[in-house]
Amino acid sequence: MNKLKTVIKNNKRELILKSPLIGASGTYGYTDEFEDFIDLNCLGAISTKGITLEARSGNEGDRIFETECGLINRIGLENVGIKKFISDKLPILKQKNIDFLLNIAGSSIEDYERLADIAQQNSIKAIEVNVSCPNVKSGCIEFGLNPDSLFNLTSKIRKNYKGFLIVKLSPNTSDITSLANAVESAGADCISAINTLRGLGVDIKRIGNKFIKKTVQGGLSGKCVKPVALYMVNAIKKSVNIPVIAMGGISSLGDLLEFLAVGADAFQIGTANFINPKICTTLAMELKKYIEENNFQDFEDLKTKIKGA
Repeated sequence: MNKLKTVIKNNKRELILKSPLIGASGTYGYTDEFEDFIDLNCLGAISTKGITLEARSGNEGDRIFETECGLINRIGLENVGIKKFISDKLPILKQKNIDFLLNIAGSSIEDYERLADIAQQNSIKAIEVNVSCPNVKSGCIEFGLNPDSLFNLTSKIRKNYKGFLIVKLSPNTSDITSLANAVESAGADCISAINTLRGLGVDIKRIGNKFIKKTVQGGLSGKCVKPVALYMVNAIKKSVNIPVIAMGGISSLGDLLEFLAVGADAFQIGTANFINPKICTTLAMELKKYIEENNFQDFEDLKTKIKGA
């Protein structure tokens, strides 16, 4: 019996995963890049690097800035584009039987509609819609912070795509619940939360009689964002009836239990992979051991009981 198996479902569709642990978009590449470090069977899925219609080279200059207990990134959605993903990456995922969420991003509603249609044509069973990337010049966050725009966008994606639809929400808002309600009303099956927070890293040095300053503005992730993520997952779960995949600073068994306690249905692991590439294997083993030692039937049993605490 697979004690970590989980079913993420709403009233219409479900996503069956062999584990509640998912490699977060932007930290796990496209396919099997982490195979040298871990047994990919410990993962329920990977969320692919964000895919756009055309290939993107990303932002120029510094793209990563380390902070205390976190990381600021401004990669800028560098990716191979959907055509190359379908021709080069998708066959590897199928050959190796790696479950995945296709993470998509666009600069216009039409971009998202076309990407959703391509996903449908290629029988991709789950997509994660990035409407919340804070380090690109256009698209994504423009749609993700206005409930009406987000409802419109999600509705149009839903018309083109019949599979399991996940929308990834931004924390850079004063009212996360209105965004959650919008995507639920528009037909999303699930919410993933949270994406990165806006942040600024500053490196300042004095050389001789001059100060040398460098700044990196982008998306903040890592352990420092966990309290924000917990707050927002809790608020979302009180507002909607669809499941939530939680992320934001997860790096320990205790973190998993905390997110379960506020209503999470599964988890994405992101920045922690850069610190410890084996973190997902470790968490899977620790979670399985916790379930067995505390006499829970399986992960679903643990989830039900901790939510009712």
